[in-house]
Amino acid sequence: MKRILITGGTGFVGRQVVRSLSKKDVEMTLVVRNGKQNAVKDIASVKKIITSQDIFAENRHWWANACKGIDTVIHAAWYVEPGQYLESEKNADCLIGSIELVRGAACAKVKRFIGVGTCFEYELSASRLSTQTPLKPLTTYAAAKTSLFTFCSVYLSTRGTDFVWCRLFYLYGEGEDERRLVPYVRGKISKGETAELTEGKQTRDYLDVSQAGDQIAEVALGTEVGPVNICSGLATTVRELAEEIAKQYGRPDLLSFGRKDENIKEPPYVVGEPMRNPRRSD
Repeated sequence: MKRILITGGTGFVGRQVVRSLSKKDVEMTLVVRNGKQNAVKDIASVKKIITSQDIFAENRHWWANACKGIDTVIHAAWYVEPGQYLESEKNADCLIGSIELVRGAACAKVKRFIGVGTCFEYELSASRLSTQTPLKPLTTYAAAKTSLFTFCSVYLSTRGTDFVWCRLFYLYGEGEDERRLVPYVRGKISKGETAELTEGKQTRDYLDVSQAGDQIAEVALGTEVGPVNICSGLATTVRELAEEIAKQYGRPDLLSFGRKDENIKEPPYVVGEPMRNPRRSD
C-alpha cells in the first residue's frame, strides 16, 4: 500500500485527485490550511491530516517531518484567485514555499514527487502543444511554475526521487469558481438570463476536472517521469462549448455572442497532446 501526501487536497483540482485515489489501495496524508480539516475528514483512506496556517511559509525541516514514511508527494496547492493570480506577488511566495517542500521531501527520501503546472508555461504559438514544445512563460504565474519545474527537474534527479510535472489545460466542473466561463454560462441560462460572450472563436482544450483528477492519480501510481499534459487533446471553440451548455437547457436563444470584447492577450489556439497511458508500478 502506497503512502501518499497531498497538498491542496481541498481545492478545485486537489479534491478530485483525493477522490480518485480514495478508490485505490493507498493511504493518504493531507496537508491543509487551518480550518479546512472537515472537508476531508470523512474519506476513509485519508489516514492523517496535517494543518498549517500557511503551508508556503513552512521550511524544509517542517516538510521533512511531514513527509516521514511517505512514498509519493502530490503538490497541488497554489494561489489561484480568479482575476488576480496571473500577475500576483503571491506566486513568488508559492514558488519559495514549494522549493522548501521539495527539499523536505528529498530529505525524507520520498520516492516520487508529482508537481502541478500549467499549459501557459509553453510557447503558445505552436499549433498543438506537446511536452517537447519550447517553454515561454508570459505571466508571473507561468514563470513561477516554470521555475519550479526547472528546479525540481535538476534537484530531484540528483537525490534519487522520481519527478513528474503535470501541466493542466482548461479545466471545468465541480467546485469551479462561478466567475469562470462554464459556471457563468450555466448560471445565466438557469436563471433565464442572457449570457454575454465574445465571438467565441478561441479554440481551447477543455477537460472535466474529475478526469484531470483521475489522470493525476494514475500518474502518481505509475512509473512515468518528466512533464505530462493533463488534457483531452480535443479542439473546442468557446462558442461550441457555450452552445453545448445552452443545448442542455434547451435555451440557445440566451447566448449573445460578440457582446464582449476579445482579450487581445489571450492566444487564439491552446490544445495539447495528451499523455499516453501511464505505466503502472508493481
